Amino acid sequence: MNVIAVLVFYLMLMNLLGLLSMLIDKKKARKRAFRIPESTLFMIAILGGSLGSLIGVHLFHHKTRHRSFTIGLPVLLVLQLLLLLLLYLSPIQFKFL
Repeated sequence: MNVIAVLVFYLMLMNLLGLLSMLIDKKKARKRAFRIPESTLFMIAILGGSLGSLIGVHLFHHKTRHRSFTIGLPVLLVLQLLLLLLLYLSPIQFKFL
């Protein structure tokens, strides 16, 4: 299995987790139940789930009043995309065993 396939799988998983965490937190907010901490939501985004989290913010209208989410998540997404571009253009060959 090559590095690109592993990275794509990881990012798909993290973005699905980001999207689902926004949905779950929104449902809990409506029920006034115990919520997912904002630090956890951001950690999921930082670990690669920024696109899924951002889609969740807009799709579920969740955390739209928090500038840390409406501004922070797009900035984080751009930084992650730049990092992916730098890795792609890097002359280093990444290989698994």
